[in-house]
Amino acid sequence: MHIVDRRLNPGGKSLANRQRFLRRAKALVRRAVRDGAKERQIKDIEQGGEVSIPLDGVREPRFHRASSGGMRDHVLPGNKEFIEGDTIPRPPRGAGRGGSEGSPDGGGEDDFRFVLSREEFLDLFLDDLELPDLAKRRLASMDSPVWRRAGYTVSGSPANLALTRTLRNSLSRRIALKRPKPDDLARLSETIEALEERGGDPDRLEELRDELAHLLQRSRRVPYIDPFDIRYRRYEPFPRPVAQAVMFCLMDVSGSMTEHMKDLAKRFFALLYIFLKRRYRHVEIVFIRHTHQAEEVDEDTFFHATETGGTVVSTALEEMARIVAQRYRPEDWNIYAAQASDGDNTSSDGAKTAALLTDVVLPVCQYFAYLEVGREEEVRSMGFMPRQSDLWRTYEPVRQAEPRFAMRKVRHRRDIYPVFRDLFQRKTERARSVEP
Repeated sequence: MHIVDRRLNPGGKSLANRQRFLRRAKALVRRAVRDGAKERQIKDIEQGGEVSIPLDGVREPRFHRASSGGMRDHVLPGNKEFIEGDTIPRPPRGAGRGGSEGSPDGGGEDDFRFVLSREEFLDLFLDDLELPDLAKRRLASMDSPVWRRAGYTVSGSPANLALTRTLRNSLSRRIALKRPKPDDLARLSETIEALEERGGDPDRLEELRDELAHLLQRSRRVPYIDPFDIRYRRYEPFPRPVAQAVMFCLMDVSGSMTEHMKDLAKRFFALLYIFLKRRYRHVEIVFIRHTHQAEEVDEDTFFHATETGGTVVSTALEEMARIVAQRYRPEDWNIYAAQASDGDNTSSDGAKTAALLTDVVLPVCQYFAYLEVGREEEVRSMGFMPRQSDLWRTYEPVRQAEPRFAMRKVRHRRDIYPVFRDLFQRKTERARSVEP
């Protein structure tokens, strides 16, 4: 037995169940988008595309008979072995199973496939990401209006009709003008009818009829709802405060960074660039490349320049501190930083790097993410712990003491998207992921 309610707007269908079904389908689409993004090139992330989800995920829930349990009566036509009350033996193990050969007929259903636009794809891909701890410091601007209630008006759209205020005005006007109440008219009519049935005083009846006629005339002159009573909800645009933020992108381009490592770092920063430009209107991005010296560069130079050299990580932190002091006051800006490196650093620079990070950079940052890129062919030797890089050992004590500092490692292109989501997922999602 199958019960499927296909009415367009049934009064008995559970709205909560319908919303739950829609949420389940959306989760499947979001998962398909993320899985499909792993195989895409960075330049293809901002494009829409076709995704597929299991067909079972979009089927409408329905009732059906359970395969086990309950009391069942079966009719077996042509039976010569059993009578009523006999127990039918279980088929032998493996009986009834299909073989490996193909079938000349039969049917099936493929996964549910559909095309997402560019906007839909990015909305689903970046749905649960955010800049951590974006504080309302000095506001970037007030040019993002939001519509708020601003009293009432005597004209407007029927959709904005303020029914409660309209009825209140109507009641006040009817009381002030002493409009007869329906109950008073009904009682007066009943009194007249009673006197007529008893054959009462004609003068009294005439007086009551005149009074009733006068009240009815007054009711018509003072309507229940007058155009003067009607009010509409009024809305006005109010400027909404928008916090301003800056993201520093620090990339190691020294000689120890192979082409594979640079590709991983560039993919991470390209994804970060798309995320920031898509989700935030007032976020500035500062690009810093460093070898044994660091410099601020534009977007094209950051992603395509080929200069290389030695490795001194502290120069990148010094350059960031210099730019912050010149252009981004911590009292006014939400400051973020993301650093990508292979982990190599000059041995004499470790203490200076740790001091700069702990005493200068982190005190002004809302969040600092460090991504360490490695060789794709790196494998963990049997029986040996993997060797930690110089920069990882330098940053490890900072990570343990500072919750605003995060560290991750990637070795393959397929790891970029999960690591990026892990670093920039919402607070609630991050807290849920670390629960035991």
